Amino acid sequence: MLLGGRVVESGGAARRADVLVSERGRIERIAEDIEAPSGIERIDVSGALISPGFVDAHQHLDKTGVLRFAPNPSGTLQGAREAFAVYARNAPPEDITRRAARTMSRCLRRGTTAIRSHINIDKDAGFNGINALAALRQEWSDRLTLQLVAFMTPHPNQDLDWLEENIDAAVENADAVGGTPAVAEDPLRYMDILFEAAVRHGRPLDFHLDEHLDTSRPLFDAVFERVRKYGMQGRTVLSHCSVLSALPRSDYERIRDEMLELDLGVVTLPAANLYLQGRAHDVLPPRGLTRVADLVRSGVPVATASDNIQDPFVPTGSGDMLEIARWTLLAGHLYASEFPAVYSMITDIPAQLMGLEGYGLKEGSWADMVVTDCEDVDTLVAGGPDRVQVLARGRPVFVDENETAEAEGRMIEKVS
Repeated sequence: MLLGGRVVESGGAARRADVLVSERGRIERIAEDIEAPSGIERIDVSGALISPGFVDAHQHLDKTGVLRFAPNPSGTLQGAREAFAVYARNAPPEDITRRAARTMSRCLRRGTTAIRSHINIDKDAGFNGINALAALRQEWSDRLTLQLVAFMTPHPNQDLDWLEENIDAAVENADAVGGTPAVAEDPLRYMDILFEAAVRHGRPLDFHLDEHLDTSRPLFDAVFERVRKYGMQGRTVLSHCSVLSALPRSDYERIRDEMLELDLGVVTLPAANLYLQGRAHDVLPPRGLTRVADLVRSGVPVATASDNIQDPFVPTGSGDMLEIARWTLLAGHLYASEFPAVYSMITDIPAQLMGLEGYGLKEGSWADMVVTDCEDVDTLVAGGPDRVQVLARGRPVFVDENETAEAEGRMIEKVS
């Protein structure tokens, strides 16, 4: 049981309360001055801020950490896609497992307790990535929720017949269906393949949509038409949506209104969009993000996420969602008064978009928590903690088995 902490509630406010965790790793009760049952270990976190675990709604764990093996000298999206395609032809499953587990460890240590990862499935990568990550999903299930998106990846000269023939086998092992229509040779047929598979298997959809700034080829209307046709309202997430920032406001507002009507979510990926977009602009290069502030203020559920970590798409990254939150506020032109909104973009909003069962600081939820010395969510996002302790399923996370509770920087102290 955690004693005397300040529990973050919906909206970012915090209240003093104790948190009683069951042996099953669920939150049994949140209240002031709980009378602990006999034999329950009590942990003093007096004055500490208790947040639910952070949620990274968009990663690429099959690509993480390959930068030195797959350089992208152009710094462009297509250059990154080509670099990883070459690497994927020879990457053994054990290499994917090793790199992905390392990044998952870093994320967990920094407070992320749930990740949705898009996994390339194409003629280059085959099924190596999704098979390796499916094994990790099971292996890590006691401390980190991992969702897999069957990312059916089109490449030039790789016809859609192969993707259509293999999508069922891929989706059977996945939690969601995904793809990137803007680079498909026949985007409309490609989207039909993805939507039909999602319906057949009862999976949600998560698209990389219009990850570019070319106003002559947005695909929002084609997606909206299929969401209605296939009944995927409330079960479709649109990642990137970069081109919205290049469209006239009237076009953006029409698209935004349809997003609201169809109950669609958006995931912005500031690291990738800042790095990959706008390199051809000699004057005032665009930021490359979608209209983050406009979408947030209009009520569209917007999450922010890491995307890639130290690979051809994003050469940086530490797995720290608070770092991503700061980038989102700055690059997305949000205000300092909107720290709570940015906090929601790495907690309850991505949990909602991923359909996470048992998420949050409420009775019956998993006891996945981040305990810090921050005063409130504003200071948590703005500068981060000096001292932090992550708990997964109610147990302190020590990624290195040699770490102990007495290690420098830990927040917890046993009372009995």
